[in-house]
Amino acid sequence: MRKGIATTTLILLGGLSLSACATTDYVDERIAAVNARIDALETRVNENAAAAQAASAQAQTNSQRIDQLTGRVDGLEQRMATRAPRN
Repeated sequence: MRKGIATTTLILLGGLSLSACATTDYVDERIAAVNARIDALETRVNENAAAAQAASAQAQTNSQRIDQLTGRVDGLEQRMATRAPRN
């Protein structure tokens, strides 16, 4: 009886262990596919980071220009307020 249970157990364990193995080629193919997707995403992230940095620099330049123009507009408004109307 014990011999029959032991034989059945060995057969079941052997069958399960063989069915769960993946070949090296299969694993290599899957890893290569994932690595290709990672590389593509990394490229897109780097491109987006560069574009965001350029947009930030442009926004800072525009902010400085607005600050300069605000001073000029304020000066013109003050001069216009002190002049007498032309009627």
